[in-house]
Amino acid sequence: MTATELYTKGARIWLPDPELVWRGAELLQDYKGEPCTLRVQYEEAEESEIQVKDKTSLPHLRNPEILIGENDLTSLSYLNEPEVLYNLKVRFAERNIIYTYCGIVLVAINPYEQLDIYNNDIIQAYSGQDMGAMDPHIYAVAEEAYKRMSRFEQNQSIIVSGESGAGKTVSAKFAMRYFAMVGGSQAETQVEKKVLASNPIMEAIGNAKTTRNDNSSRFGKYIEISFNRSNEIVGAHMRTYLLEKSRVVYQTKDERNYHVFYQLCASAALPELKKFSLMGADKFFYTSQGKNISIDGVDDAEDYQSLKDAMKLLGFQEKDIAMIFQIFAGILHFGNVKINAKDGESSEMAEGQDQGCFVHPKDPSIGVACRLFGVDESQMRTWICNKKITTVGETLTKPLTKAQAMFAQDALSKFIYSKLFDWIVTQINKALHSQTKTHRFIGVLDIYGFETFQKNSFEQFCINYANEKLQQIFNMHVFKLEQEEYVKEAIEWSFIDYYDNQPCIDLIEAKLGILDLLDEECKVPNGSDSNWCQKLYGKHMKHSHFQKPKIGMDTFIINHFADQVTYTSAGFLDKNRDAVSEEHVNIMKASEFELVGELFVDLTEDTGKGRVQALQTGPRGSSKQMKKTVGSQFRESLTLLMETLNSTSPHYIRCIKPNDLKASFVFEPKRAVEQLRACGVLETIRISAAGFPSRWTYPEFFQRYRVLALSRDINRKDFKKSCTVVLPKLIQDVDKYRFGKTKIFFRAGQVAYLEKLRADKLRACGIMIQKHVRGWQMKNKYKRLRTAALGVQRYGRGKLARRYAQYLRETRAATTIQKHWRGYKTRRTFHSVQHAVVKIQAAVRGFFGRRAFQKRLYEYKTRVIQSRVRTFLARKQFQKVLYGIVKVQGHFRRRKAKEELRLLKIEARSMENIKNVNKGLENKIIQLQQQLDSRKKENQDVVEKQNSAIKALEAEKDRLLISSTEGQKASNRLAELENELRQLRAELERERGEKQDLVSEKEILRQKYEQDVGVLKAENSSMKEELDAANRKLQEQMKISATTGGNEKWEEQRRMLIAEMESERQHHQRLVKEHNRLLQRFENMQGEMQMLTSPTKGHKRTPSDISQLSMESVASSVSPDQKEEEEKDDQGYGTEKKKRQAPTPPTAAAMEKQMKEAKPSPLATDSIPEKEDAEKTLPPADIDVALILKLQRLVKSLEKERDTIRKKFEALEEQAKEGTGFGDSAFKSLKQMLTDQNSLLLGSNAYESLKMQELENENDKLKREVAKLMESIAKTTNFNKGAKSTPAGKEFLARKLSMRRKPDKQEEEAAKTFHDQFEAMTDELERRREECLQLRSLLAERSISTHAVAKQSYGGQDEMVNEDNELTMAYKSQRDIIRLLEQQLQKTEKELKSRTSEYEAELQDLRRENDKQNKLIQHSLSLTSEAKIEATMQHEITRLTSENLDLREKVDQQEEQIRKLKKMLKVYAKRLKEGEAAEIQAELEKEETKSVENVAHIRHRERNYMGMLEYKKEEETPVVKALILELKPKVATCLLPGLPAYLLFMCVRHTDFINDDEKVRSFLTSTINGIKKVVKKHHDDVERVTLWLANTCRFLHTLKQYSGEKQFQTENTPRQNEHCLRNFDLSEYRQVFSDLAVWIYQTLIKNMEATIQPSIVPAVLEHEAIAGLTGSKPSGLRGRSSSRAEDTPEYSLDSLMKSMNLFLRVLTQHAVDPELIKQIFRQVYYFLGASALNNLLLRKDMCNWSKGMQIRYNLSHMEQWLRDNKLQESGAGSSLEPIIQASQLLQARKTDSDVDSVCDMCSKLTVPQIVKILNLYTPVDEFEERVPISFIRKIQQKLKERESTDTSLLMDLKFSYSVTFPFNPSSIALETIEVPEQLNIAKLVVRC
Repeated sequence: MTATELYTKGARIWLPDPELVWRGAELLQDYKGEPCTLRVQYEEAEESEIQVKDKTSLPHLRNPEILIGENDLTSLSYLNEPEVLYNLKVRFAERNIIYTYCGIVLVAINPYEQLDIYNNDIIQAYSGQDMGAMDPHIYAVAEEAYKRMSRFEQNQSIIVSGESGAGKTVSAKFAMRYFAMVGGSQAETQVEKKVLASNPIMEAIGNAKTTRNDNSSRFGKYIEISFNRSNEIVGAHMRTYLLEKSRVVYQTKDERNYHVFYQLCASAALPELKKFSLMGADKFFYTSQGKNISIDGVDDAEDYQSLKDAMKLLGFQEKDIAMIFQIFAGILHFGNVKINAKDGESSEMAEGQDQGCFVHPKDPSIGVACRLFGVDESQMRTWICNKKITTVGETLTKPLTKAQAMFAQDALSKFIYSKLFDWIVTQINKALHSQTKTHRFIGVLDIYGFETFQKNSFEQFCINYANEKLQQIFNMHVFKLEQEEYVKEAIEWSFIDYYDNQPCIDLIEAKLGILDLLDEECKVPNGSDSNWCQKLYGKHMKHSHFQKPKIGMDTFIINHFADQVTYTSAGFLDKNRDAVSEEHVNIMKASEFELVGELFVDLTEDTGKGRVQALQTGPRGSSKQMKKTVGSQFRESLTLLMETLNSTSPHYIRCIKPNDLKASFVFEPKRAVEQLRACGVLETIRISAAGFPSRWTYPEFFQRYRVLALSRDINRKDFKKSCTVVLPKLIQDVDKYRFGKTKIFFRAGQVAYLEKLRADKLRACGIMIQKHVRGWQMKNKYKRLRTAALGVQRYGRGKLARRYAQYLRETRAATTIQKHWRGYKTRRTFHSVQHAVVKIQAAVRGFFGRRAFQKRLYEYKTRVIQSRVRTFLARKQFQKVLYGIVKVQGHFRRRKAKEELRLLKIEARSMENIKNVNKGLENKIIQLQQQLDSRKKENQDVVEKQNSAIKALEAEKDRLLISSTEGQKASNRLAELENELRQLRAELERERGEKQDLVSEKEILRQKYEQDVGVLKAENSSMKEELDAANRKLQEQMKISATTGGNEKWEEQRRMLIAEMESERQHHQRLVKEHNRLLQRFENMQGEMQMLTSPTKGHKRTPSDISQLSMESVASSVSPDQKEEEEKDDQGYGTEKKKRQAPTPPTAAAMEKQMKEAKPSPLATDSIPEKEDAEKTLPPADIDVALILKLQRLVKSLEKERDTIRKKFEALEEQAKEGTGFGDSAFKSLKQMLTDQNSLLLGSNAYESLKMQELENENDKLKREVAKLMESIAKTTNFNKGAKSTPAGKEFLARKLSMRRKPDKQEEEAAKTFHDQFEAMTDELERRREECLQLRSLLAERSISTHAVAKQSYGGQDEMVNEDNELTMAYKSQRDIIRLLEQQLQKTEKELKSRTSEYEAELQDLRRENDKQNKLIQHSLSLTSEAKIEATMQHEITRLTSENLDLREKVDQQEEQIRKLKKMLKVYAKRLKEGEAAEIQAELEKEETKSVENVAHIRHRERNYMGMLEYKKEEETPVVKALILELKPKVATCLLPGLPAYLLFMCVRHTDFINDDEKVRSFLTSTINGIKKVVKKHHDDVERVTLWLANTCRFLHTLKQYSGEKQFQTENTPRQNEHCLRNFDLSEYRQVFSDLAVWIYQTLIKNMEATIQPSIVPAVLEHEAIAGLTGSKPSGLRGRSSSRAEDTPEYSLDSLMKSMNLFLRVLTQHAVDPELIKQIFRQVYYFLGASALNNLLLRKDMCNWSKGMQIRYNLSHMEQWLRDNKLQESGAGSSLEPIIQASQLLQARKTDSDVDSVCDMCSKLTVPQIVKILNLYTPVDEFEERVPISFIRKIQQKLKERESTDTSLLMDLKFSYSVTFPFNPSSIALETIEVPEQLNIAKLVVRC
């Protein structure tokens, strides 16, 4: 089909218009093919005629409506100028879209309004997306460049061009911001901040207000942003081009100078700027020429602060910043210098001055300028009005005219500003430079666009020259891409002719071109602009791109690619020379400021090679001294830029200025088309139109145009084959299309023709459908009418028949009624007569019957009275006899009961006393048993290191021993206590004596401790004397060395010795402090003895009945170490630490001060002069320094040994102290054992309640006593000065004074006697009280238990409980157990005494060793140097020999033991082989039985585990490593869900059981760190993160379930309640684990989101589940992304569903809480919906009716997945409501009557989102209608009534719902959990 066939009646065309450029119209007649006149009708209904001469003069055709407003102009079927202009107008003016693609070019139209399309959410939306997948945006171009750089390892460049005011600078700024975000790992680092901080600096010094733009860049810049191999920004580099220096000294009307000047003037009041003498901008000549010094909406003072902050961020020094502003201020003042012309008569002229010009002596500006520049004012005054002329023999000074001087003044100002501009750029580049190696870079070129004004000068010439070069690259790149596409698709193509502007470039830069002639004219002595212009005429008049104007001889015309430009030659030479006076340069180089001189440092004296040129002020002489001209410099820099751009992959952004009024969203076609022609957009269109601009993939073409194909031509399995068959039948001209490998290429207009055929086909199909539908409707109507008529007839006939039948029924009914009425009347008469007869008969018969009954009743009553009287008399006699018998029995039984009660009370009292006495002994047994176990474990460790086999055998032996002992203990749990009360009372007296012995032993130990302290004092004093002697000796030797002179070696030794002696002095002071601390600790131990003998034994808690005064005194007497130990022990539930806040303990400094005031030590006082002596003493010259140091180390080691001995002594003392009391914990453990063994004792509830009641009574009593005591003290004591002391006060003061002095022996004995008596009385009082409590509780428990047993077994009869003496039998068994415990206690006491004697012997040995060492030290000090060395060596040899012998002896013993064990092992192995395993087992049991005396024969029972895992402290790290770090998900799925959490908690339970707070703290910390480590390391592994989310939650639930809190025990079994923690309150750790679970949850959510993110858009938006519903449109050149990787996986709805199923499977396998699973999928679905909606809002191709239906259908799959997995109640479905409502909005009707329904339907969408979707709505077919603008306005008006203030366009992808962890208790009992072998911790933990 030819193009002329499309010009038929009704065809839509474009006609040129002088005002609108192009105007739409419609043909009213067909085009016949010959020259003719065609009638047309404009869109405004105006008719006209056009002349058509031939086919080339036919008007442009318009595209179909469905293609209007497309994202890519190349997707238009008709590619021409009017379509491009109209498409841009529709998108910009009607839809407020500023970005549009035109092939590889992004067209950006300046909206002159702030748009919310550049925030971080938009950046995240475009990050990682293909260029054609999203709506046009500058971020899409930046993302394309970034991906090409990262994927293909290619340098990229983004070229931003356009005329002033088009938005180039802002576009470049946003591109850099995008790179800073995506290249900074989601967070701006210092490098990104520096890159962005360069913008305000460059805008301040390089941007200015022009008539076209308030922030116009007056220079070009190219910024290279450097990236490393990780694609992160590491630095940047900036190049600048052609700064407009003339703006410094001149501005036209309504324009401003550079921003920095106005910023300084606006901030002149700041303190740091006052010294610059700044004024308002209107007061300076350089800033007031434009008569408009302000910009609307711009605060110059605020911009000044931003400029200053940016400089600081880039590393500018404060002095440099101040100097920069000072130079700028100097330029302003220099511009205010007024130059006056001399007239020869002025009185103001100085004497001797010639004719010329001068500066007024009182002119203040030049003085301020010279001060700010740091130059000499007189020299500046001289050379600003004169110039120097150098001849062969002399140098002359020539005055300048006023014009010449003003020109020189402006030249210097421009030169200074230019040099400072370059210096600032250099500093910025230094700040942005990175030491890291640059891998790739992305360049951003912000350069001026093509310019043409009424008067064009040198600046416009250079700008247009640069644009010619850029256009050449652009044309070649576009052509290259077109050809590459054709080659890639393997289609036949001919060479595309494109505009080549190389001739224009040659005209400018070739040899003898315009620039060469300009430079040559600058070298000519008398060169001028007119001469240069004449040379151009003579040289280039024949050039096609050069013209001579008809009028004027100082102008020339160049035909640029964009337009013809007329240049004025005036000023070309001066601007090309950029001349500045050499005298001015020399003055500036002599500046006192370093920076000013640095600006001119490269201007050397050799001007031939330098940068300075003598100022041209008139006819020039011969001069060979010439610098590079501005033109040549610009050509070189432009060549370098072109080389850089050619080495990169370019991306183009063309900025368009829509109007000159700066009105927002106002589109002027004239201004726009000029810029489109100039920026190369239309050239891109022309190149595309010359080839095959329309391109369809085979599936897209088939999907769109299959309605034009016959069914026999369709092959659904091969779309390409179907297209090759169908297309030739539709388009006969084969030149109009080409078949490629993956696409079909069409010439311009062919797609429109296909659309016409498709529309005609659909219209014909529509007519056919309408015909059949209407026929069907009429046929149905006839059938309905006929059926209605037949129905009416049928119902009429039926009504007549029913009437006749009704008559017959009524006649029959009347006859029947008459018959029944007559019968009724006859029966009623008969019944009345019959009733009267029957009534008379009944009355007569009743009379005779009543009379007979009265007679019989009288006889019966008589007999009853007789029987009752006789019974009463007999009962009375029986009760009298019975009462006597019962009274006799009661007296007898009461006497027997009293006797039995008396005996029971005596027995109960003795029994409870025995319990109290056994408390302390039991505690002592437990402690000694623990010590024995620890010693056994140490011995076993030594043996295990020698031989692993021996270790296994010993372990087996220990296991048998433990099992045997436990069996023996378990077999003796059936005895009773009642029949042994009398024997226990006798044993009680013996225990009292033993307790007194323990108290005496403690006193002996205290005395020994005092003796040791005395020995230590003696040792310290002896050491002090020895040190004094050594110091004196050293001083004498120093004097000798002073006389003989020293050298550097002895000076060095002297300094070392002084430092060592200083450390020794400090160490000695520490020893003194330690001695004082030990004394204080002794006093504290006395206080602890008082506390131990107080009613509150055992755990050191402060009862509530102690006064605050006593509390403070006790607290002051306890050391901080002891307080820390007490606090560590006081960690259980309900402890005093949890109930109250303990008093603040005194600090170490306060305690030391108190000790010094109370008891000053002589050692402490001696340390002061000792220090002075040490400072004054100098080492002698001949002393052996090495020996001294060695002796000092030896002294330190001895002191360490002494500290070790002291610690052992204190430990023994603590053990002895703890053995004097019977703690509550021991009593509870014994009581628990008895409770478990004897089922008749029901527990300790009654005892606890009675004890609590008794303690409360005792507490009240003590409070009253303390109150009375305080009151008596207050009344009887007077503390005023001078008052007489009462007896109570004297006693109080005497006690205080006695504490400050050392007691004598008599006082100690008296205190000891009083203390013993007080302890005895306290013990007796405690025993009495405990006996009362025990008896009362025993009676209560017995009565309760007896009654319970009786109620359960004997029907409530209490006397039947002990009928068979079963209680007596139980008591006998318990008595045997007590006897066994007593024997074990005696044995333990013996072992304790033996160990105490051993420790005392060790102390004696250590003391002797200490004395020996002291003697050795004294002896060594008295020897000479050689003797000292020999003695030291001898001593070391002796010590090492003795140690060697000891070690050898130990080794022999161990080897001997190993040989014995090996021999035993061989014997046992041999016997095992011979089948004697049973005999060996019996032998081992026999050996174990021998070690236990008087043990009854026991039977083994199955062991009951307590649900704990015991581990050693050193095994903590391996346990955590095995359970957490090395646990793999595959292994965990085969185990019990949550097993690691259960095992970890079982370890925690054991630490709670042994009450080791340090161990539990360390274990929980290791657990938390381990979980964090494994999650961080495998954060991208969904299974591992899920595993530890599940286990962390399970551990958290377990901590709650076993915390002992009632709210978490509602579903626990009694056994689980027994496993609750008893000593630790881990509520704070529960919060830590809750936070840890939240962190893991967030990690899992991020992982899931990252997994499904690539599938969201393909699955929700692009997946076409309903085949044939969507008809795609051509996508243009941007339909594919050049940065897409070839191996990119394909995603679909199935892949998304697979990911969801995988997530659910993993969560279910690891038993994540169901509620938490719901929260996870709720969050995942929110991310899915938000991502889909955000992408939809940025994709115009998705906003149509068919896509809305597809999206809704895809979302229904997601909702069905929730229902299938029973997750619909999780709220995940509601999180999809925004995207669901968006899809419904696309499908809804959009008429004015639907405004309310649409607003109600979109309740979850924000107003901007609704408006955006409506604006983006684009019909796919012609049968759909666009959304009217009026409808959108009504929607906006209606939505204003909403109360919601959310105005965000995109949904927040980082939003997260608050996560909760509902308590989910476990029904698994801890004692049933086994440790599997897969975890490899069986050897690390022990189940108990």
